[in-house]
Amino acid sequence: MLKKISLPFYISLFVIGLLVALQACNREQNTKVKIGVLHSMTGTMSFSERDLVDVISLAIKEINRDGGLLGKEIEPVLADGASDWNIFAAKAEKLITTDKVAVIFGCWTSSCRKSVKPVIEKHHHLMFYPLQYEGLELSPNIIYTGATPNQQIIPSVHWALENIGKRVYLIGSDYIFPRAANMIIKDQLKSRGITPLGETYIPLGSNDLTEVLREIGELKPDVVVNTINGDSNIAFFRGISTLNKVKVLSYSIGEPEVRTIGAELMVGHFAAWNYFQSIDSDENKRFIDAFKREFGAERVVNDPMEATYIGVKLWAQAVKSAGSFEPLRIRNTLAHQSLNAPHGVVSVEALSQHLWKTVRIGQVRDDGQFDIVWSSDSPIRPSPFPTYHKKQEWLKRLRELELK
Repeated sequence: MLKKISLPFYISLFVIGLLVALQACNREQNTKVKIGVLHSMTGTMSFSERDLVDVISLAIKEINRDGGLLGKEIEPVLADGASDWNIFAAKAEKLITTDKVAVIFGCWTSSCRKSVKPVIEKHHHLMFYPLQYEGLELSPNIIYTGATPNQQIIPSVHWALENIGKRVYLIGSDYIFPRAANMIIKDQLKSRGITPLGETYIPLGSNDLTEVLREIGELKPDVVVNTINGDSNIAFFRGISTLNKVKVLSYSIGEPEVRTIGAELMVGHFAAWNYFQSIDSDENKRFIDAFKREFGAERVVNDPMEATYIGVKLWAQAVKSAGSFEPLRIRNTLAHQSLNAPHGVVSVEALSQHLWKTVRIGQVRDDGQFDIVWSSDSPIRPSPFPTYHKKQEWLKRLRELELK
């Protein structure tokens, strides 16, 4: 005769099963560390930012393949900023408070970075920002792996005036980076007695460039300094290709963007960066080969991708040195880090938390790659606040710019 099994017995089994499951979950969590990946997977900026997510994935895979960090596997948590700086701030808050990430790698536009900055600082957390930008900022909680103005904007404008011509037109997307970058450029032009022929800003994502292209055609500048970001560049370069003899110097156009826009529309135009895929070095070849094996032989890499990759590798080095994932301990350890990066040796400048970087100017070839036509002799020390004004004067001018 079968014996009846009481309800408390089933409850006991359920509780035991739940405890076993929780223990297994805790063991799994104890073997992993989460990192936040905060980029636009949708909207106008996904045109550029999706590539950065791919290169973070590559760096994580390499680190995990080599045994992870401090006995833990790295697990990315992807958050879509959707090309909206308000969403970026909310997603940063969630990554820190709910997802409990150890670090965040993210943002492209300065508007997104500025919206995320107070969130990172409020929680005394840590973010790596990979883009060249206008400078005029320092944060104890952000590591800036892209170029400062003296590592991109200022030397490239000097080069353009000497090698292309002195008739300059300024065009950019309508947000803080293009406006601040052009403020610095106009200072530089004024010091040489030059006034720009025109200065125009278009909304992010806009494809209506009819009037500005007409004006450029009428004014016939020698060089158009381009700070447009996102997929508006497609319409811009399609239009500019119909204007003879006008050269463009861009600060947000790299190899993937050339490939998407079409090399045939961009041959002969220029870009200023620290990294180009065409750099001939063993470390760069290894980086390119690893990326192509992972994502396809047809894919290309660019400066923000390399700066993102540098950030993940520097963070991993600092974790090992500190023996901890705690953000503030990592930040302090980063001040002593250097790396043989694909574009050359980089070092963290302790006071500003920016990188020493080599400056390069490239010209688009018909295969979509860049011929490097100029480079600095050695890595340049970062100067987030150009030295010809005091820091307080720069901050005053920036506040006035933000109010416009």
